[in-house]
Amino acid sequence: MAAICSQLSFFIQCSSNKNSHQEPNNQKHHFPKIKGTKSSLSQDHGTAFDSVNPTAENLHLFNEHTRQDIPKVRQSFDPYRLGMFVNEGLVYRQSVVIRSYEVGPDKTMTLESILNLLQETSLNQIWLSGLMREFGTTPGMLRNNLYWVISRMQVQVDHYPIWGEVLEVYAWFASSGKNGTRRDWLIRSRATGLILVRATSTWAMVNKHTRRLSKMPDDVRAEIAPWHIEKQAIKQSYREIEKVDSNNASYVNSDLKAKRSDLDMNQHVNNAMYVKWMLETIPEDFLENHQLSHISIEYRRECGRSDVLQSICKPQENGMLQTATQKHGHISYNHLLHTKGDPKNGEKARAKTTWKNKLTPISFDQ
Repeated sequence: MAAICSQLSFFIQCSSNKNSHQEPNNQKHHFPKIKGTKSSLSQDHGTAFDSVNPTAENLHLFNEHTRQDIPKVRQSFDPYRLGMFVNEGLVYRQSVVIRSYEVGPDKTMTLESILNLLQETSLNQIWLSGLMREFGTTPGMLRNNLYWVISRMQVQVDHYPIWGEVLEVYAWFASSGKNGTRRDWLIRSRATGLILVRATSTWAMVNKHTRRLSKMPDDVRAEIAPWHIEKQAIKQSYREIEKVDSNNASYVNSDLKAKRSDLDMNQHVNNAMYVKWMLETIPEDFLENHQLSHISIEYRRECGRSDVLQSICKPQENGMLQTATQKHGHISYNHLLHTKGDPKNGEKARAKTTWKNKLTPISFDQ
């Protein structure tokens, strides 16, 4: 702390003495040297201008595990991610602030950002639990060459988070059949205590080498079973989503292809990208006046960089959007994402979205 205060004092005084090439009051600031480098650095934070070059003596500084510092045993609190365990240590809670690049033109958080936040929170839960080894995998999963894939997901948005809002995200696990797990989330406004978003999902294990679904090994089951809690964020049974007939679709978006930036650390397209492709098919004038309130997604196959995709959707109620709005107060679409030219065998995902009238855009001028 003293070193930080010393640096702050140094920069403040320099800004008020722009014409001086000497440190104010002729005070010299010394930082401990790291062996094998020419730069003077603080081992905790360094200076703003120095860098470290790899040598045989300081190679440990460039080791991946050294930089990540993944805990090998359970921690009670993460000061950097503002995360901690609550509810007898089985529920993970993390505080986050909504940033400008996570919101859209209406100053509310985009669905893609919400999905990414949910995934990040689950990863941070595993991190703090001491079970993390590589991108969400436990020691048992690493030994068996396994990783998680999402198979189904539901998200219910009652109120969209807004730019600058502080959120509390709750995440927990439960069993799902013999070989799967369920992950649930709640997103709450810290200022009001209001629950904004609810979500639930089911996950399966895939072999890293064969890319096929795998049974859950006993050692992996023993690792994650103590973390299971019978609590549901969305209390409703899951119904299979109707598949859209590609020959009878209302809206089509073709020639979609994953970019390198769309891939995650397991070399497949992030689940939020599937949703983004499906939602972009909906007409722009509809999106101007409506916002999504619920989405159910079924992930069928992995998407790779060589796949050329087609996203199609069709409104329910036989396309009578006005009638649907008057009768139910909401509008629903069915979506299909599949390999172009192969709608039967190349299905990647299907979804059902429900929409409601958009509220008046938030103004920060009042």
